[in-house]
Amino acid sequence: MVITYSSSPTTPTTIFDIGNYSTKLLNIEPQSYINSPFPPPPPKPLLISTPLQGGNFPVILFLHGYLLYNYFYSQLIQHISSHGFIVVAPQLYLVEGADTTKEIKSTAEITNWLPEGLHHYLPSQVEPNLKKLALAGHSRGGKAAFGLALGKVANVTTNLYFSALIGIDPVDGLDKGIQTTPPVLTYIPQSFNLDMAVLVIGSGLGEVKRNPLFPACAPNGVNHRDFYNECCRPVCYVVAKDYGHVDMLDDETKGVRGKATYCLCKNGKSREPMRRFVGGIVVAFLEDYLKGNSSDLMAIKDGYVTLPVELQDVDFRV
Repeated sequence: MVITYSSSPTTPTTIFDIGNYSTKLLNIEPQSYINSPFPPPPPKPLLISTPLQGGNFPVILFLHGYLLYNYFYSQLIQHISSHGFIVVAPQLYLVEGADTTKEIKSTAEITNWLPEGLHHYLPSQVEPNLKKLALAGHSRGGKAAFGLALGKVANVTTNLYFSALIGIDPVDGLDKGIQTTPPVLTYIPQSFNLDMAVLVIGSGLGEVKRNPLFPACAPNGVNHRDFYNECCRPVCYVVAKDYGHVDMLDDETKGVRGKATYCLCKNGKSREPMRRFVGGIVVAFLEDYLKGNSSDLMAIKDGYVTLPVELQDVDFRV
């Protein structure tokens, strides 16, 4: 089953605005194709944001956070897609325990499906460029992305090469020493052996408890700062000061899980600024490391562009 939604472009002033490409959201349910060998169904349900105009576009595989729905990121992935990228966001699970091994395995399976399957579900004028492939994830999805890239699960490999890795407020567990399986952080500086560029985005409020009854959503000791410390060059690191762990989600997230995103984590005043910032810096990073255009990323680094948020930390080791 394919459900399509359309967004129209506005006149962009920066990468933090919607880009020049109109976009479409495609909802691919594997069970709709289970009795048909062609086109090959994906291993997991997919939400795909694609440009509508014809062209050859880089691909980003985007992994959702813990117990979140992939469609909670619809506005974010459409922002990225409107700048000339195809974003593939699987629904890795609906209910899952602490172990992320299955998610890492599923992400590898989806990656290996892309060459034979993805183009069948895209508009005929749109061609995915799998030689320019990025892996991204939010929260626990960030952990899974790093886990796959670092080979943390034995005998799990991909047939494609990732050129870039993005962790959006990645979390490796409940606290230092309480990492979930498989542990990703080693607490050895610059120990990640990654043959790709890395972007780590943090939230300033992610390590702050919303109330005494609940732990912080991105606790100190297993969060963005620790992931950044273990990355080697080239790596870009930014932290949005007054925004929380889920502030890049859609403005409205419905249902029990959607409502929980408003009350479990310490949040900023609104989601739009953080979502625009995350979308924009992801675009700038990918423009540099997938397309060879570093102007927007360097403008952020050097403070030559007005940002939707105030930054708490900025460090580029390139």
